[in-house]
Amino acid sequence: MSEMDTPEVLLRACNIHKSFPMGKGRLNVLMGIDLEIRKGEMLSVVGASGVGKSTLLYILGVLERPTSGRLELSSQDVFALSDDELARFRSRYVGFVFQFHHLLPEFTALENVIIPGIINGRSQAEASSAARRQLSEVGLSDRENHKPGELSGGELQRVALARALLNEPQIVLADEPSGNLDRRSGEALHDLMWTLSRSKGQTFVIVTHNEELADRADRKVRLADGTITVEFDRMV
Repeated sequence: MSEMDTPEVLLRACNIHKSFPMGKGRLNVLMGIDLEIRKGEMLSVVGASGVGKSTLLYILGVLERPTSGRLELSSQDVFALSDDELARFRSRYVGFVFQFHHLLPEFTALENVIIPGIINGRSQAEASSAARRQLSEVGLSDRENHKPGELSGGELQRVALARALLNEPQIVLADEPSGNLDRRSGEALHDLMWTLSRSKGQTFVIVTHNEELADRADRKVRLADGTITVEFDRMV
């Protein structure tokens, strides 16, 4: 692929460090992470348990601030924003899918998907219409009135994915999204994310322990010893 064909950079992490207090010292988890995330790509992040994959994902999604370093969107340092501004940024630009779906058990699938839209200032009617479209995208139109207790594990994660996509985020960050699913359901979820990435140009960053699924991404990076290395990149 030529430079002219290379997708534009959506988000750029520059020299990201993250440490946590530990006893009288500090535990260094991320030590100088440089990573560009391109528009429309599916990027997988792998590594052993405890190396900081989730920490990196939370920083990319501005759920957590780094100890030092920059996170740039259109050359703007996102972490120069106030906490309130970061919350608005996150609501507008980022969607999240976690290992555990975090759906509210008393609400239906449709109601769970609507919530981010209401929080983001959309009307009930507009949020409901968008939620139905997203549930249709993930193949759950016939389950919109079911509560989480009435859904399978794979269905719960698809509802969580629909919720993450509701506000049309520029990037969806998924933290072990298939980690709580059986093999078939996990593969189906990854197939769905791949389809959405191709059909809608949706950017995904997926943290996973499943090397087989990670190998299906456009690009795969490995986190170890506080640094990151590219294992393959099909987009160059």
